[in-house]
Amino acid sequence: MKKMLNRLIPKFYGFLLNIYVLLSPQKAAEKAFKIFSKVRKGRVLPHQKTYLDPVRLERLEVSGHTIQTYKWPGVKDTVLLIHGWESNTWRWHKLLEKLTKADFNVIAFDAPAHGYSSGEHLYVPLYAEVLEKIITTFKPNHLIGHSVGGMTILYNEYKNPNKNIEKIVTIGSPSEFHEIIKHFQNLLGLSNRMINALEKYVIKRFGFTIKEFSSSSFVKENDKKGLLLHDRFDKITPYHASEKVHAVWAESKLISTEGLGHSMHQDEVNNEIIAFLQE
Repeated sequence: MKKMLNRLIPKFYGFLLNIYVLLSPQKAAEKAFKIFSKVRKGRVLPHQKTYLDPVRLERLEVSGHTIQTYKWPGVKDTVLLIHGWESNTWRWHKLLEKLTKADFNVIAFDAPAHGYSSGEHLYVPLYAEVLEKIITTFKPNHLIGHSVGGMTILYNEYKNPNKNIEKIVTIGSPSEFHEIIKHFQNLLGLSNRMINALEKYVIKRFGFTIKEFSSSSFVKENDKKGLLLHDRFDKITPYHASEKVHAVWAESKLISTEGLGHSMHQDEVNNEIIAFLQE
């Protein structure tokens, strides 16, 4: 029953939006974007509190949000961790064991609407504004992002190239925004009229088209060293996303796995990251 409801509820929202767009395209598009960007989980759970609370650092005000930061002090380069959708800083606990053992200075933060940070919605341009504030505050040498966190890194580096950043790691990250929107369209059963209205909304609000927002376009002039990790059987983000980015990112290395899923918490993944940072 629960699985059936999980399938039917999005279709019901899509049905309403398909009617609404006939009456008011702009308001329908605004509502669709709110549904698209609504975060439904990712707050700190009870078993995560004991790990995160002792390392909580300052809270920063960024773009109308209060952002929780964390720190694990070390004497080597500063590494900044950027988590993915409906997650929080706890997702890094296995990698953090290796980073702290290698004596890296590690900074992390919860995205808007995630962990201990404020808000209800998240989308990459907002995430990038927060990321840029964190970068200017803590001046990391290396960035590591999972899923949409990796996409945010590449977008922000395109918008705000930072000379202090030496290496970038992405894990199971998407590349093409139009593919994400296509999945959203299929999930809700949205009409092409509704998607066209959403396209106009995105252009008006952010200044780019859905097809223009592309990690494989953002990295064409990126001269930083990059490590892309992606599982060939990733059911959340297609493997070809990292292939596209790698094909045009001159200084990148792509490591493919099989059967490790989307989260990729395994030791073999984390060991590759540590080795890359120590090169």
